[in-house]
Amino acid sequence: MTLTREARDGVLILTIARPAARNALNAETQQALVEEWLHFRDDDTLRVAVLTGAGDEAFCAGADLKELGAFYRSMTPFERRERGEREPGLGAITRNFDPRKPTIAAINGACLAGGLELALACDIRVAAEHARFGLPEVRRGILPGAGGTQRLPRALPVGVALEMILTGTPIDAASALRWGLVSRVVPAAALLDCALEIAALIAANGPLAVRAAREAVYEGLALPMDAALRLEQFLAEPLRQSDDAAEGVRAFIEKRRANFAGH
Repeated sequence: MTLTREARDGVLILTIARPAARNALNAETQQALVEEWLHFRDDDTLRVAVLTGAGDEAFCAGADLKELGAFYRSMTPFERRERGEREPGLGAITRNFDPRKPTIAAINGACLAGGLELALACDIRVAAEHARFGLPEVRRGILPGAGGTQRLPRALPVGVALEMILTGTPIDAASALRWGLVSRVVPAAALLDCALEIAALIAANGPLAVRAAREAVYEGLALPMDAALRLEQFLAEPLRQSDDAAEGVRAFIEKRRANFAGH
């Protein structure tokens, strides 16, 4: 088994379990991720997902290079491009698939190439102190093709992102925190607990509101401010009439924790 799953109180924990291969994604792991992200999207009892890697050496080193050559040889460039337009990308969530729920990357070591692209596709990133982040593709004569050239400049200052992309040089966890690539850096032993703490805080909130707020952020980033504000209002109004909103008010008045049902 190259991917393990565990569900805890509405939180799905996915662990890439190929530590001997630095948790690189082979075809089996890729297919397992596609299936798990689909299940996560469609299961209303699961509200947040945490993605991490087994061991303490690597979160994910990207695509498995032992299989990558055979994959490229199996199709023409045009066939690969057409496939890329239709099917989920590396790790499923890097392209053509949105789980529509919050995802957290718990980065437990090297986060390189497609591994960084997979982490960038998550909504929140937390890292162990020894983690490293890089897109070394240009050193192999290729470019980051699973979102790296698009998501990294949106996550970092453009000049910093370009230095990483064009030199292929990785940065450490402290630099990732300073530039905002990750939101927290913690000792390795505390990493999963940190990610689960954030996940539990999200999972305790109204699931309709969480999904709508996430959508408002991502959709709004591509819009002018006036259009983005209209989008926010468009998404906010239906929530105010939901059963969850009524429950939130009751819980506040009664000084208790809200019990949201997603209605």
